[in-house]
Amino acid sequence: MPLRRSPWLVTATVCVLVLSGASPADADPSPTPADIRAAKEKVKERSRELNRAQLRLANAKARLHELTAQAERRVEAYNGELVRLRAAENRHRTLSTSLDGARDEVEQVREQVGAMAAEQYSQSGLTVPMLTLLGAGSTFLRRASLVSQLGNEKSAAMRSLRASQRVYTILRDQAARALLQRRASAALAEHLKRQAAEAVAAQVRETKEIKAEQTELTGKLAAAKSRVERLRAERLRREQENQTVPGWARAASAGLGGVAARWALTQLGKPYVWAADGPRSYDCSGLTMRAWQRAGVGLDHWTGTQWTSGPHVPLNRLRPGDLLFFGRRTADPGTIHHVGIFIGRGRMVHAPQTGDVVRIASMWRHDLVGATRPA
Repeated sequence: MPLRRSPWLVTATVCVLVLSGASPADADPSPTPADIRAAKEKVKERSRELNRAQLRLANAKARLHELTAQAERRVEAYNGELVRLRAAENRHRTLSTSLDGARDEVEQVREQVGAMAAEQYSQSGLTVPMLTLLGAGSTFLRRASLVSQLGNEKSAAMRSLRASQRVYTILRDQAARALLQRRASAALAEHLKRQAAEAVAAQVRETKEIKAEQTELTGKLAAAKSRVERLRAERLRREQENQTVPGWARAASAGLGGVAARWALTQLGKPYVWAADGPRSYDCSGLTMRAWQRAGVGLDHWTGTQWTSGPHVPLNRLRPGDLLFFGRRTADPGTIHHVGIFIGRGRMVHAPQTGDVVRIASMWRHDLVGATRPA
């Protein structure tokens, strides 16, 4: 990668590690180890709160999934009942037409039987009016003794009348029952569908509330982590002012790598954000790119080319500023997914992951692939 040196580079390389410009007289008292421990406890507390919220959210999502599936089944059951109701309505219309035909047939047979009875009365000299004798079909049927006097043709007509009446009654009852049953089933299915939809809506509201709570807790956790790193950085600065700088921090003061490491330490506590390269937030390769940019070396915002940005360095010969790479398999650099900046004594500064902040950590991880010294 091309080397770009800024005018202040020579002066910067011999400066000691200074994380802020405040003087001892102007600054607040140096954070104590107890302050840092208290801040760490707050991080643990926030982490526990967030874990509980995440568990509740997972349960709420599982319940929402279950209720949604149930609602879908209820909706499909309702759709099926609507299809069956429409079929019942069509059947009812068809049966109604058949009923009309059966009713007409009954009336025709009744008229034939009435005419034959009138003829019989006329031949026998009876004078009882036909309308009195016949009246309605039921009255006529009770006059079976009169019909028995008719001939074979008249008896056949009577049997046809009875058959037509039975068919009429059966069709009428079938049509009514089918329609009532389908309407009742459709109403029940609609009620169950509405209940399922209401349950889903309520669960959606609960899930949204838990998500909002989780977002708030994530912010509080990030703020707590930032406070820990700010306290650490402030304590480091005060130790420098008192000439009690740790060895690894003194090491980070020399050479181009020292410039990069020193600048990276000024970013402690800033949140990790995917694809971010500053100044308010970073991802891992965004932080390393900006750090080496301060040393006058241009890097891509990508671990893939940062890995090849200079010679690879044995881990027992690391210097501050060297880039440390991490992947799924140490034998395969193509699996690299993370990068940090070595600052000495087995430590690095890096932007770890979502929900975390730029911080100091041990370089000794199981997925350490190797190191590069940009040039």
